[in-house]
Amino acid sequence: MSDLGRAATAIRTGEAVVYPTETVYGLGADALDPDAVERVFEIKGRDRSKPISLAVPSVPSALEYVRASDRERQFMARFLPGPVTVLCRRREVVPDVLTAGGDRVGIRVPDHPLALRLCERAATPITATSANVSGSGSVRHHADLDPSVREAVAVVLEAGETGGTESTVVDVSAGTIHRRGAHADEIEGWLGAH
Repeated sequence: MSDLGRAATAIRTGEAVVYPTETVYGLGADALDPDAVERVFEIKGRDRSKPISLAVPSVPSALEYVRASDRERQFMARFLPGPVTVLCRRREVVPDVLTAGGDRVGIRVPDHPLALRLCERAATPITATSANVSGSGSVRHHADLDPSVREAVAVVLEAGETGGTESTVVDVSAGTIHRRGAHADEIEGWLGAH
């Protein structure tokens, strides 16, 4: 079985994996499985009050997990796939642990062929959070993974160095950028014009 196949199987069985995106390496697990999401928090040492985004292979698949307004759909059609996280109202299937109990969830459609294939093969949304210990820098090369992260995951999908600039996190409904990253100026322009 290929590394991709092993990673998809690991996600379906509640384990975590490391995968490349166009921004940084991500830590992926079944985003709809509260126990798997809890494991991601443990691996990162992440504060449970900080929500985690989910990644899907396409905008239409994202709409299965969120209730998006027309403006949010227009934004997604323009900027996804890409290095952007869009905050949308979650559907009931998205567990509280992922959103830290909030009513919105971050949606990512990564613009990286291996990440997209993993999303497709896993057949479930996967967590989209950087593959690092909370408080330490994001990882752009698999060789730089913290040993504790590497040991805690079932598979590391290696794809050399990633783009490095983290995704821009946008709340389209409020017209606000929560974290400036890739394409932030272009996104700001779009929000002002729409």
